[in-house]
Amino acid sequence: MQKITFKSLIVDERDGKFFHSFTQKSIDDLPIGDVLIKVAYSGLNYKDALSFRGHKGITKSYPHTPGIDASGVVVQSQSDKFKEGDKVLVTGYDLGMNTSGGFQEFIRVPSNWIVPLPVSLSLKESMIYGTAGFTASLAIYRIQQIGIAPNSGKILVTGATGGVGILSIALLSKLGYEIEASTGKSEYIDFLKEIGATNVISREQVIVDSPRPLLPRRWKAVIENVGGLTLNSVIKQVEKGGAVVVIGNVTGDEFQSSVYPFLLRGIALLGVESAETNMELRLNLWNKLANEWKIKCFDKIHRIIELDEVPEELKKMLDGRQAKKVVVRIDSSLD
Repeated sequence: MQKITFKSLIVDERDGKFFHSFTQKSIDDLPIGDVLIKVAYSGLNYKDALSFRGHKGITKSYPHTPGIDASGVVVQSQSDKFKEGDKVLVTGYDLGMNTSGGFQEFIRVPSNWIVPLPVSLSLKESMIYGTAGFTASLAIYRIQQIGIAPNSGKILVTGATGGVGILSIALLSKLGYEIEASTGKSEYIDFLKEIGATNVISREQVIVDSPRPLLPRRWKAVIENVGGLTLNSVIKQVEKGGAVVVIGNVTGDEFQSSVYPFLLRGIALLGVESAETNMELRLNLWNKLANEWKIKCFDKIHRIIELDEVPEELKKMLDGRQAKKVVVRIDSSLD
């Protein structure tokens, strides 16, 4: 292959401070991997914002290119699983964390990280879903595994204007669930109802400051993106045989509970870890997202930015000033 140079967002560290720049890289600068992909789209995630800020729990060493999601076209493959011209997507594993990520025109990754793009999904649509949509699909899969069907009762989605929250609402609505959304951003109430929420409540209406181990039953299941006091409260308010799926920790990574919701109501506390989901389940869920679970509101839930706009958008994300799913256009001609 002839020498190729391409544009890349680089975050670097100097004297304990982190700064960014846009730099020209060559293919030789990319990490070892058996598949080279030309990127069509990426997307913004909170892990990207943390890596951009210099969080060593996400990215151990710098300089580094964030971007935990990417979709595009294979341009070179040493794997018999993929050939030149294949449309593919990558979410999770180590992409964008310690492996050079999707905020650039090319990535090179191991073939066992790659999902073939389902026929009924575009490269752009796959990044509107991205890690957020895949995580939401995992949460729904977990509650369905324990028998919580659309007619089982109301589902609460906390942190509803974040990526996972938005995609959870859209997917639950597609599947026929009754959804209550919780948010601190009242200006998005109409938007949340438009994408499928039956009702929208404030954060304060979820949190109940009470020492009682059990509170009146309100929801059959909760997709919980917030953590801390919110998680404390919802555990006490889930119906008998219900579940809380823990996904995020925006307001805190610790919570308090007694055993009584589990012993007297038989609720399940479920965790979701999307980055290293086994490939069989990963392929199954992406097939669902492209077919029977495919949402109809892609245009309503996302907005497109260019690569140059990524730093400012990541700053907004860190400040809590962002809503909707943000997709980064790298080379849309590939779609």
